[in-house]
Amino acid sequence: MATTADFRNGMVLKIDGDLWQVTFFQHVKPGKGGAFVRTKLKRVDTGRVVDRTFRAGERVEEARLERRRMQYLYSSDHHAHFMDSETYDQHAVSENLLDDQKSFLMENTVCDVLMHEGGVIGVELPNFIEAEVVETEPGVRGDTATGGTKPARLETGAVIQVPLFVNRGQKVRIDTRSREYLERVP
Repeated sequence: MATTADFRNGMVLKIDGDLWQVTFFQHVKPGKGGAFVRTKLKRVDTGRVVDRTFRAGERVEEARLERRRMQYLYSSDHHAHFMDSETYDQHAVSENLLDDQKSFLMENTVCDVLMHEGGVIGVELPNFIEAEVVETEPGVRGDTATGGTKPARLETGAVIQVPLFVNRGQKVRIDTRSREYLERVP
């Protein structure tokens, strides 16, 4: 059992038999009355988001998650297929669980797959990936009206903002958490 003092973003709680992930939390101490914790919880299986308030110090059940390293193989029929690197078992993961992350998945990418009681509940991509720019407009010297960036489509299908000097065919490093360009890769 965990208390509200243990809350952190990404923590998975078991409430009324369902799994809920903490996406936001804030400890509040009003001038009058007891302290409380305001949260936004996302239901793991459906993606529904609710606001919920807990009394400070209230006990909640934390879900026991198993983290496994798995390799992304391919996508088909609204599922992404992963292979366990140790046992070679394959798991089909609904693309609904991947949200925006599926635009950064490349074949053979090793990810952390979160499992609860034998079922997959989430996938965590590596923090940084390297991908090739397959489509972007040529940068024009002196064109800084857009802040010095331009849209670029990566080999994974994701579209990100890159500096004007990045051209088609170059490899770039991207932060998958913020979807930001970091640097060119030689």
